Amino acid sequence: MVVHIVEDDEAVADALAIALEDLDHHPITYKDAESFFAGGIPSSDDWVIVDIGLPDRCGTDVVRELMGLPTPPSILAISGKSRVNLLQQIRELPGLKVLRKPLSIDMLTAAMAQKAII
Repeated sequence: MVVHIVEDDEAVADALAIALEDLDHHPITYKDAESFFAGGIPSSDDWVIVDIGLPDRCGTDVVRELMGLPTPPSILAISGKSRVNLLQQIRELPGLKVLRKPLSIDMLTAAMAQKAII
């Protein structure tokens, strides 16, 4: 399965890509929302892991755009923001599954097994 990773922290994106490759997924990393959307629209079979704190656009905007697709991919948000800041940003996305950084493989696989949000 293709997993798009939209994460501006190169170390985090690389660690996620390595972990997902070890789980037999095909990760593709993007440093920002612009490069992600320039790469084309993900299919409904894909996963998108998006950082809430992107440099060029808020990750919640990316999530909203993906959710508006006729057949959206599965979406998982990640964040290193404080709880208060994070809750303010995701309040309009009640079904959004968010994992807090630092991430673990167990957290990631459990969230993906639950299908996160569609």
